[in-house]
Amino acid sequence: MLLAAFVAPSLFAADAAAIWKKQCAECHGKDGRGDTKIGRKRYISDLTNPELQAKFSDEQAAHSIKFGLKDAKGNVIMEPARRVSDQEVEALVAYVRTLKK
Repeated sequence: MLLAAFVAPSLFAADAAAIWKKQCAECHGKDGRGDTKIGRKRYISDLTNPELQAKFSDEQAAHSIKFGLKDAKGNVIMEPARRVSDQEVEALVAYVRTLKK
C-alpha cells in the first residue's frame, strides 16, 4: 500500500505528459511555448514564462483545461481537453507548472 503512494504521482505525471502530447502540444507546442502554426495563429501565450504563469491560479488553469477558453467576442481560442477525468486535469495543471523556466 505504501508503494502505491510513491507510484501514483509518477503515473499521473506520465498520464499528463501523454495527454499533453495528444491533446495540447499541437497548439501549445511540446515545450509549452506556443510556437506552432496554430499557436501563432491563435496568439497562444508562452507557458514557460514564469510571469505569465503567476497570472493564473491552478483553479483557473483547471477550468480552462476542462471548459476551454473564448475571447471577448465568444470565439473559441482554446478547445477543452477531451475525455479527461478530474484527476487527469489536476495532473495536467501540475504538468503545465513544470513548463515554467
